[in-house]
Amino acid sequence: MSSGEGPTQTGVLTPLPCPHTLPPLLDEVGVRPVPYRLLEDRGWALDLDQLHGALKTARGVCEPRAIYISNPGNPTGHVQDRKTIQEVIRLASAEGLVLLVDEVFQDSVFGPDQTFVSYKEVLYQMGEPYSDTVELVSIHSISTARMGECGLRGGYMEVINMDPGVVQFLRSMQAPSSPPVLPQLALELMLNPPAPGDPSHKKYTQEILQRHETLTQNARRACEFLNGLPGVSCQPAVAGLFLYPRLSLPAQIVEEAEASGVEADVLICQRFLEEEGVCFGPGCENGQDRENFHVRFNFMTPPDVLEEVLTRLQSFHLRLLDNIC
Repeated sequence: MSSGEGPTQTGVLTPLPCPHTLPPLLDEVGVRPVPYRLLEDRGWALDLDQLHGALKTARGVCEPRAIYISNPGNPTGHVQDRKTIQEVIRLASAEGLVLLVDEVFQDSVFGPDQTFVSYKEVLYQMGEPYSDTVELVSIHSISTARMGECGLRGGYMEVINMDPGVVQFLRSMQAPSSPPVLPQLALELMLNPPAPGDPSHKKYTQEILQRHETLTQNARRACEFLNGLPGVSCQPAVAGLFLYPRLSLPAQIVEEAEASGVEADVLICQRFLEEEGVCFGPGCENGQDRENFHVRFNFMTPPDVLEEVLTRLQSFHLRLLDNIC
C-alpha cells in the first residue's frame, strides 16, 4: 500500500484524535496521514462531512488509499453506531478506499445502551455490491481491553475482499516469522474462552465480570471528577480504557511551554509526573489543534488506586492555578 512521493505518496485518512502510536508508525513506513476530525461536542462522533473534507484537501497532495477507523475509539472511548458504519462503508466503496478498522476495545464496552457492532457484520448485512467488493482489514489484540496482556504482544487481523496479490504479499510476510507460544495460547483463550462445564469457566467469568464492573465504575467516577475541576471538561467514555479530557490552560503556561520548546500539554504531564509521580499522556501525541489541549487518562486500575490518582491530580491542578494567580 505504501508507495510514491509528493502527489503520488500513499495517504491514509486518520482520525483526530487517534491512537498515539499511529502517527510514528505511518511516518516509519512512508505513509502520509490525512486527518479527519472527530466531533468532541458530540461525544467524539465521526462526521461524514469531515471525511469528505479530508479527501478533498488530500487530492493533489497525496493519493488517499485507506481510511483508518478506531472503534471503539482510542483514546476517546466512543462507539460508532450502525448508521455511521454504513455511511463509512458506502464512502469507502465510492472512493475505492481500503478500510483499516482497529477494533481492539470491542470487548470493553460498558456505557448504558451501548453495543459494539463490527464493520464485518455491517458489511455483510449490507449485501451486494458492498459485501463482496469493499476491502476490509479488521484488527484485534490481546494487549488491550478485556485481556489486557500488553506484555504478550499478540493479535491478529482478518482480511476481507482483499486483492489476491495483496493477500499473497501478506502471506510472504508471515512466512519467515513465528510468534512465541505464550501469546498464541493467550489469543486462543480470548477467542475461545472456557465454556460452561469447563473447570476454569467460573473463575474466568468472575474475573471478566469484575474487570467490566471496575471499568464501568472507574470511567464514571473519573469523568465526574474531571468535570468538577476548574478549566477541565471531559466527554464520558462508553468503552475502552481511556478518558480524554480537554484542558483550558492559562496563557502563562502556554507561553512557558513555548519558551521551553515543548507543547503545553507535554509540560503539564512532565510536571505532574515529577511532582506527583503519576503519568498521563499528552494529547499532542494523539493529534489536536494548537488551541486545544488534552491529556490521555488510563482508568484501568483498582478503584483505590484511582482514588489516590484523583487526589494527587486535584492537588496538582489547584496548586498550578494558585501559583499562576
